[in-house]
Amino acid sequence: MGKRHHTRHFVVIIKQNGLGIARLGVTVSKKAGNAVKRNRIKRLIREFFRLNNSKIPQGYDIVVTAKKDASYLDLWKTKDELGTIFFKKKFSL
Repeated sequence: MGKRHHTRHFVVIIKQNGLGIARLGVTVSKKAGNAVKRNRIKRLIREFFRLNNSKIPQGYDIVVTAKKDASYLDLWKTKDELGTIFFKKKFSL
């Protein structure tokens, strides 16, 4: 089991994988809304990682779980919230 980080709308689990690449997993519960809302949340999370891939350390498995109120976020709020984990906490394990 990896290290868990909690924010208001996300739970992020981080664990070293020994592969030299970063892998991303995204889960969104049905509590977050219908399929349209769940897919939008997944797209926002993937876009955050696409835009910040060079800043995220390699060699980790990252699982992002969205909480039920995450469907109201936009890209900037998603960036601020996930950025607190990956940039302000210096990706601590």
